[in-house]
Amino acid sequence: MAKKLYVGGLPYSTNDEALKEAFAQAGTVASATIIMDKMSGRSKGFGFVEMASDEEAMKAIEMWNGKELGGRTLIVNEARPMEARPPRRDGGFGRGGFGGGRDSGSNW
Repeated sequence: MAKKLYVGGLPYSTNDEALKEAFAQAGTVASATIIMDKMSGRSKGFGFVEMASDEEAMKAIEMWNGKELGGRTLIVNEARPMEARPPRRDGGFGRGGFGGGRDSGSNW
């Protein structure tokens, strides 16, 4: 069964293919994905690798955790399930937080 790994500390220049090639040294890589910033389109410096088996995942952790890739030290561990987050608010814009007009307490 495939096991998903979290990979942090990646060089910002790393792409999906380079990540896949690096982890292929430990076994069969089912998928490799760099997480990108939606606004800038730039890497966030972390990603996820899915190894084909638990054994290959453990080998990848041993091989890469604490090791350097592109001059940066990697953090590799088993990925945790994404935690549920409360819904995002729009920050107050358009919700009455910035009303036009006068202050209700003034003597105009």
